[in-house]
Amino acid sequence: MLRFITQFFLVMFLLLFLVTPLMAESGQGFDTFTLYYENDFILGTDRDYTSGLKLTWSTPFTRDVTAAKWPSWAYPLINQLPLVNDPDQQRAISLSFGQDIYTPEDIESKELIVDDRPYAGWTYFSVGVHGKNERRQHTWELNVGILGPASLAEKAQNLVHDLNGARDPQGWDHQLENEITFDAIFETQWKLRPHGSSQKFSYDFIPRLGGRVGTVNVYANAGGEFRFGWELPDNFGACPIRAGCVVNSTFESEAGVAAKKIGILFFVAADGRMVLRDIFLDGNTFRESHSVDKELFVADLSTGVSVRYGMIVTTYSYVYRTRQFEDQDNDQAFSSFSISWSF
Repeated sequence: MLRFITQFFLVMFLLLFLVTPLMAESGQGFDTFTLYYENDFILGTDRDYTSGLKLTWSTPFTRDVTAAKWPSWAYPLINQLPLVNDPDQQRAISLSFGQDIYTPEDIESKELIVDDRPYAGWTYFSVGVHGKNERRQHTWELNVGILGPASLAEKAQNLVHDLNGARDPQGWDHQLENEITFDAIFETQWKLRPHGSSQKFSYDFIPRLGGRVGTVNVYANAGGEFRFGWELPDNFGACPIRAGCVVNSTFESEAGVAAKKIGILFFVAADGRMVLRDIFLDGNTFRESHSVDKELFVADLSTGVSVRYGMIVTTYSYVYRTRQFEDQDNDQAFSSFSISWSF
């Protein structure tokens, strides 16, 4: 336990050492935190995508990015990347740090389970660039991560199991090897809301298209979200941990003043992916490793509720995911929680 805590704080110190220069010069700066946590324990399982943790720090959306005094590294990105380089849009940037954990179904076996997915852990850092108007939003996300024992996923999972009294998974000796990862993600979204709808109670539909290219994943995705409720926020939907997903970058007007309102909404969403590569199933990119035959098409269905109270938004989602590889015995379901707060 002490050794893990020491390693955890060492990783956090290195992260802060690397990220601090990115935060510099942030006059208007980053003013919203979003913490995500996903796990399948509520549903009584401990397999496949079994845990996800992510922290996002984001700026307000603004048209005058020069006056925002963002870090100097952000301007080449937001002024050169297609679709977000339109100065007539409101634009924002975000930074995220997260960790995903994957295990086979039988976590009590110490042997390599050849017909089940590999043990895998991935810890990553990402930069998001976002542009939107009233009806459209574009997002680019660039991330770098570490796969394998250096991700500290095994130690993180064992710590959680120690705290809740569960038995530690026994097969981490067979996890995927250390590897640096790089990915670029793009997603575009539309907001379809009927004209003349009530400003209090309303509904909308948010379709999306996107794709990802890198060493972790290569896929194209399409989906949409239907939501209805009281005081719908001026964003592009709620979502679980997903690369390229909408950033919860303050719940405010363009003037940058947070709307101190109470709101509640319910949503149903679907997302389909055509997957050409998935490192968590295909195995290491640059060396031989355990792998399984993945499914070409994977779908996520989710439903949930989001509650806003002033500067704080909490969201719960139930996510159902179809089989990801050929020998997978069952589809998967997990719970997703997030909380966002502005200051």
